[in-house]
Amino acid sequence: MRRIILRLHLASKFRLARWPHKIKMKFAVYQTSQIGGRKYNQDRVAHAYTDDSLLLVLADGMGGHLHGEIAAQIAIHTFMQAFAQVAKPRVPEPEIFLREVTKQGHHAIMRYAQDNQLSGNPGTTCVAALVQDGMVNWAHAGDSRFYLLRDTAVAAVTHDHSVVQQWADWGIITHDEMKTHPDRNKITNCLGGTDDMFYVEASERVPVQPGDVLLLCSDGLWSPLLDKEMAAAWAESLPRALDKLVDTALLREQARADNTTAVVVRLGAGEEEHKTDMAMCMVLDYR
Repeated sequence: MRRIILRLHLASKFRLARWPHKIKMKFAVYQTSQIGGRKYNQDRVAHAYTDDSLLLVLADGMGGHLHGEIAAQIAIHTFMQAFAQVAKPRVPEPEIFLREVTKQGHHAIMRYAQDNQLSGNPGTTCVAALVQDGMVNWAHAGDSRFYLLRDTAVAAVTHDHSVVQQWADWGIITHDEMKTHPDRNKITNCLGGTDDMFYVEASERVPVQPGDVLLLCSDGLWSPLLDKEMAAAWAESLPRALDKLVDTALLREQARADNTTAVVVRLGAGEEEHKTDMAMCMVLDYR
């Protein structure tokens, strides 16, 4: 699997140390995807950055014969195009950006289904995070997750839009039972779903600090793993740590393994400075 590098010329509360305002954002980043036990890989993942802003986005397509992978690809490219257009080099109003671009992806999928006269709409989950000015915002629809990992603990995580999450919220099942319940793959919200059921859940901005790890992943990764395993994995380099988590998830699920996809970032002064005079968009190639 290769990364495609696109050069685009287009116009909660935490107590922590203050991010050094005058120091350019530095980060390490790694993204990967494995097909698991499925016939097709319908997950898609990418990241993009300027000198002052970093965008992460992941989509998990659904509905095999309805081309869930196309829905996921549309969502990813909607974000890449929007970031390249507005990050000059910062994104104005990150929360609004994440909300509106997720909605744009949803409507683009609906148009694709209509233009191609599909018998139904392809769908995809989507989760995106934007780091800027020492803060992170995130937004999602579905059960792909964003994790903020700090000091080997989960500091923040998205709330799944799924049947089993609703049952856990109501006390019908436990959170541990969510991971093994036979209905765990039934979601209640996605891009490409009916308009009266689609919505975007977005966070307020949250401060980040050097050493924080930001992880976006499909349910193929988080479902077989414990939160404490995911939080404690990052003592090694990001590629080595993430590949170990992916291998563990696939091993536990065996032939039942779902597509398993993630993008992870570690922030900190000791990481690489990604200097660029234009928006850089890095989309994982699945060919």
